[in-house]
Amino acid sequence: MAAKRTVLVLHGYSQNASIFSKRLGALRKECAKDIDFVFLDAPHILKPAELAHQANRMQSLGLRAEVQLNEATIAETDPESLPRAWWKASKDRTKAFGLEESILVVRAALKERKFDGVLGFSQGAAFAAVISALLERPEVYPPFMVNDQPPHPPFEFCIAVSGFRLNDLFCQPLFTPSYSTPTLHILGKTDVVVVEERSKQLIDVSSNKRVEEHTGGHYVPSKGNWRKFLAAYLKNPSAPHPSPSLSERAEIIRPEGVPLLATPSPSRKN
Repeated sequence: MAAKRTVLVLHGYSQNASIFSKRLGALRKECAKDIDFVFLDAPHILKPAELAHQANRMQSLGLRAEVQLNEATIAETDPESLPRAWWKASKDRTKAFGLEESILVVRAALKERKFDGVLGFSQGAAFAAVISALLERPEVYPPFMVNDQPPHPPFEFCIAVSGFRLNDLFCQPLFTPSYSTPTLHILGKTDVVVVEERSKQLIDVSSNKRVEEHTGGHYVPSKGNWRKFLAAYLKNPSAPHPSPSLSERAEIIRPEGVPLLATPSPSRKN
């Protein structure tokens, strides 16, 4: 029996490892025999005022249900399982306060075990791309190194759901001109939290990418066809898996720039 593959999982802003593990319950069940998901907690705990600001912003975007779901999930978890963030952004989104501390949290995890890849959602997706790029160029941030060596080999893959490019100057050398870790970018067609234009900024610096779109909003798609697609991708990210999207054709860009179009199965529903 083949050994389980191990995936590092990075939650979104105002979530935590426990919340995101519950959100991915259906996917974890689908992958139970093949994948070991390791959920990390971000080091920065959000204050009530910061959560209130996010809630007001999300409600102004018509996402009251998402706010209520976050609040309900937090209430059901351990009281010590607080809402967290990988960094706190400046108003103009050009500075990520606390990013270095989060990088060292991931560094500690990478020193402990081997990961095949990383999966992140929203802020966690942006951070997953940063870590993927940093493993390719660890010299950019010397504290990330261990005895002058990278703490871990480059990931085999990165999955960025509702991701965006972090515009902090720290990331300039990581994303210039691009990073090469094979990355599956998943966008929500009706996502108004991380809109397509923001996701495209990350897609543009990803040289080895596959882009998929689901018909929903700001969440990890969990319908049956998506669970099966993600389970298959996690087992073998280099295989040409049929697209889970019915109305779209997935564009896979190889490193050398040759497009390969994956035609969705007509029998699947989104």
